[in-house]
Amino acid sequence: MKPWIALIAPLLAALGAGCSYIPTIPGTTPYKMEIQQGNFVTQDMISRLKPGMTRDQVKFVLGTPLVADMFHADRWDYIYAREPMGGGRLEQRRFALFFEDAKLKRIEGDVVPQGLEGPAGGARQ
Repeated sequence: MKPWIALIAPLLAALGAGCSYIPTIPGTTPYKMEIQQGNFVTQDMISRLKPGMTRDQVKFVLGTPLVADMFHADRWDYIYAREPMGGGRLEQRRFALFFEDAKLKRIEGDVVPQGLEGPAGGARQ
């Protein structure tokens, strides 16, 4: 083996490891994609919910719940998280729908319409 190859291999490895730092031009930032997870539910969608709606009617208004636990079949959880581009403030919403006899009984969480408050009498934060 030639001695210069033994010197070049570690040098190339060191240069490759140094590529994790990429200098940027001041005033510019690399593209950062907006990340959205869960069910996007607006206050308008929530205000369409009425006590006594069936599961199918609720699913039509809000979409399929993110979490439907088989051990708690009468509870649906809707969770939403969005991180804007550029590292803005993380937006999160969580709420749960409770059914009794296959009809919507109450909602607890961040966004709640009047008439469907949980036991605390309002939204829980």
